[in-house]
Amino acid sequence: MKIEVTTKDCAALDDVELSDMADLTAETVGWEVGRLGKEADEWVLVSQAAESGKLTGFMFATLERIGGTPAMVIGLASVTRGRSSSTTMRALMHEQYHRALMAFPDEDVLVSVRLLRPGGLEALAKLHDVRPCPGTRVNGEERAWGRRLGKRYGAVKFDDRTMIARGDGEELFVDHEPSSPTEPGAACFENCDRNAGDYVIAWGWAMAEFLEKFAAE
Repeated sequence: MKIEVTTKDCAALDDVELSDMADLTAETVGWEVGRLGKEADEWVLVSQAAESGKLTGFMFATLERIGGTPAMVIGLASVTRGRSSSTTMRALMHEQYHRALMAFPDEDVLVSVRLLRPGGLEALAKLHDVRPCPGTRVNGEERAWGRRLGKRYGAVKFDDRTMIARGDGEELFVDHEPSSPTEPGAACFENCDRNAGDYVIAWGWAMAEFLEKFAAE
């Protein structure tokens, strides 16, 4: 079945939609309506994916410039588990890339996420220079970008070598497990202590020529 994705301003979310989102996460991360409502106040856009009219995933994001550089900062997101999880994630990201192209034509766009598990790295599939990357050492510019993103996400503490941040205890991240789990980035999470409120900040570059593929909705 085809995955349909719609995007609206977070301010336009109604109680029924928030309740559907909460139901989607009930057996996984358990985000409640109140938590989701607070996130709606923090982000600008929300995309919702549905299959046969049933919600299969959602994603909060904001398009902005960080130090003049175009950026798509992704906040809370969740995709239902099962055979269509990767398809849903690809559909949600397709929508984000289309929005990025419309907002920043002919420009490279940085795309960032917060993660607790390596499965969420699938959201950054096919992007350029994804970090962190196992077996590679971040350079000075990449460390600087890590610090900028740590500040943007409101990290209480941040290590610009491992890209591990510490939050305020709230588990706010991209909740996703690929349909066919592979964990090429598992090593990046080895020192991430979820019980201490740690999470990994990951990002990659959507180059202008890559974004051109998403001109049509």
